[in-house]
Amino acid sequence: MALILGIDVGASGIKGAVVDTTTGALTTERFKLPTPKPATPQAIADTFTAIVQHFGWTGNVGCGFPAIVKNGVAHSAANIHKSWIGINAEELLSEASGCPVKMLNDADAAGIAEVKYGFAKDQKGVAMLLTIGTGIGSALFMDGKLMPNTELGHLFIRGQEAEHFAADSVRKKEKLSWDEWAQRFNEYLLHLEFLFSPSVFILGGGASKYFEQYKHNFTVKAQVVTAQFLNNAGLIGAAYYAR
Repeated sequence: MALILGIDVGASGIKGAVVDTTTGALTTERFKLPTPKPATPQAIADTFTAIVQHFGWTGNVGCGFPAIVKNGVAHSAANIHKSWIGINAEELLSEASGCPVKMLNDADAAGIAEVKYGFAKDQKGVAMLLTIGTGIGSALFMDGKLMPNTELGHLFIRGQEAEHFAADSVRKKEKLSWDEWAQRFNEYLLHLEFLFSPSVFILGGGASKYFEQYKHNFTVKAQVVTAQFLNNAGLIGAAYYAR
């Protein structure tokens, strides 16, 4: 059993659990704290450290983070404070928590969980995970190998970013029915299918829980399924990454 603490930094909450990285199973209850407002580096570091201390953890920590992450440095800031850009987030969180931290993009972390333990395990060809929430996150895999930081929620559909057209937050803001929203999301999937020819789309995030209500709207040739690990995927994949 290889135990690693996985932490997932989100727009509204930061959650963690100890993960058995041989199976992907949580070995503790999940613990969650609100994401601080504003979500500055020091404020998130303090909340991150509180989660580490909650578990009495002293070993490696994996962290899924809402940014483009290269060699531990944040190169964007999605739903967190813009002051993160250019910060070596791995170093900051390692120093704050006293634990070695390995960080990657949050959607990439969720994708890793699905590829290593979930539906896409041993999937050949192109697999794409999409997290549908405040925005749209993406993770792209070829024969199980990650192509990091794809940020496909920022592709343009009808002259605007896809996540401004078809994220779950847009459905709520515009009071769209599930069918109305799913027709928009299907348009987005058709665009992705044309560009990448995936064998499977794996849907995660808040909207994935209601898949049965809208799945009949999808016309892509690729298989469309929901993420096996739902909202735990990010912290599970982050723990695997840190192993």
